[in-house]
This record gives sequence, structure tokens and C-alpha cells, in this order.
Amino acid sequence: MDSAEYERKIASRFAAFDQDGNGYIDRQDFSGATAALLAEFSTTARCDKGQALYSGAEAFWQGMAGIADVDGDQRVTRPEFITGAVKRLRDNPQRFAEIARPFLHALIDIADEDGSGVTPSAAERVLKVLGVEPTLAARVAVGLDGDGDGRITEEEILSGFAAYFVTPEP
Repeated sequence: MDSAEYERKIASRFAAFDQDGNGYIDRQDFSGATAALLAEFSTTARCDKGQALYSGAEAFWQGMAGIADVDGDQRVTRPEFITGAVKRLRDNPQRFAEIARPFLHALIDIADEDGSGVTPSAAERVLKVLGVEPTLAARVAVGLDGDGDGRITEEEILSGFAAYFVTPEP
């Protein structure tokens, strides 16, 4: 992968977290994404599942800030993201997934609407809410179902998440 391609990939990963497009990632990006996901799946913020998603989002934010917010200003800039969330984690992509685990676990509880696992269509809805382009969201959602059984497990989601966000250097 050449430098330009690497920079493009990092920019898209950063943009996925910078939900409001203000040029940095902060707690509000996580809480805004949480509110949008709850609305998509008709789940109230005050119910147990809604509270778990907000708690998971806060844990995710704290984990990311702990790794990437070098100056301690409670914002992760693009350079901090590149240094912290990508370069520091390139040798251990599962570490990034573990930071996200509480959020993803709570999200799975919401997206698993019938109690038998997350379907690719529910995963596609999640991805679209998070700002992934619709045709890409559909392809990614199908690809997450590694064994092709029509249900996406937590481990499949964690692995896919880590592989997407932790991009190796060129």
C-alpha cells in the first residue's frame, strides 16, 4: 500500500469516528452515535439496553482517549488518531477491539432483535447509522458473517472491527 492510499484509509477511519465532522473525535461523537443507534432500533435511552450502550460508548471513548489523546484535551485530532489508534495498535489489533468490546456487546444486544443473533441486515443498518456508504455497508455486513450462517457473532464483529480500524503502515 502506498503512502497516499494509507493516508486515504486513515482519513476514512478518522471520519467514521468524527461523527459531527468538526475535525476531532470527542465524547460527543460517541454519545451522538449512541443516540442515533438507539433511535434506529427503537430503543429508549433509559431502558437497560440503552443505558448499557451509553456506558459502552463512554468506555470506548475513555479507551480511545487513553491511547490517543496525547495532550489530554479530551479530543483526539487526526494526527493523534494516526499516532495512537493506528501506529500504537498495529502490532496488536485485538487491543483496539477490546477497547470497543463493551460498546459492541451492548450494540449487539440492541441489534439482535429476535434473540438469535445479529443478522447481516441489522449489521447493515448499524453501519449506515454510523455513516458508512450504503453499498459498502451492505458488502461489509455480509462479509462479517464469516461462516455464512446468517448470524454474526460477537467475535466476528470484534475481528472485523479490529481489521477495519487498525490499518498497517505502508
